[in-house]
Amino acid sequence: MRQVILDTETTGLSAEQGHRIIEIGCIELQHRRLTGRTFHVYLQPDRAVDEGAMRVHGITDQFLIGKPRFKEVAEEFKCFIDGAELIIHNAPFDVGFIENEFLLYKDKSWQTLTNHCQIFDTLTFARQKHPGQRNNLDALCKRYNVDNQHREKHGALLDAEILAEVYLAMTGGQDTLSLDEAPVSIALDKINRQETIATNVIINTPFLTATAEELAAHEAFLNKLESKGGKSIWREVTEEVFTS
Repeated sequence: MRQVILDTETTGLSAEQGHRIIEIGCIELQHRRLTGRTFHVYLQPDRAVDEGAMRVHGITDQFLIGKPRFKEVAEEFKCFIDGAELIIHNAPFDVGFIENEFLLYKDKSWQTLTNHCQIFDTLTFARQKHPGQRNNLDALCKRYNVDNQHREKHGALLDAEILAEVYLAMTGGQDTLSLDEAPVSIALDKINRQETIATNVIINTPFLTATAEELAAHEAFLNKLESKGGKSIWREVTEEVFTS
């Protein structure tokens, strides 16, 4: 299954109020493993970035000067996400902005994202799994032990990388995003570690023998048991060990 972790940054909170996308970040997963393919671009929105939004992501109007417009990257973006399951945190927000960009691009063949992609909203999933708790990305990182200390401000590609780890942990899949570690090698490494631990336990476990006094006491105890009739099971075990 091909999946794309997707995040955007925008000039403000609402596409209906004329706000635009200024950053898109995507990471591809194939069968729940990183492929190494990404899509990342900053965009010229042809409008100012709201001060509140800028405090969140740190992207300034000055930084966006000379960046491509959405119509210049639309075809490449479509090819990257087409046919994939999109993993998005708070999907209605990002989907609404993306569909607005395609509307402004006047691409009638694209219509809506759901005609070309499946959508998995990690926020909705988290709310169902952890009702009554905080389920923003920072809270989920803490809950699933995902390191986000390097995240001083929001960024589309950075947030997509973090969301990939959270998604895999939250949906009970693999707990590593390594590109060069195959499942078979992981299993073999686990077996080797277990064998090493078992060997070390055997080697390092002290072997203690009974003293002459202890053996004499044990013999006297067996004689006492057998004085009541029958043969002690301990003698049968001892004979079996030394005759086998």
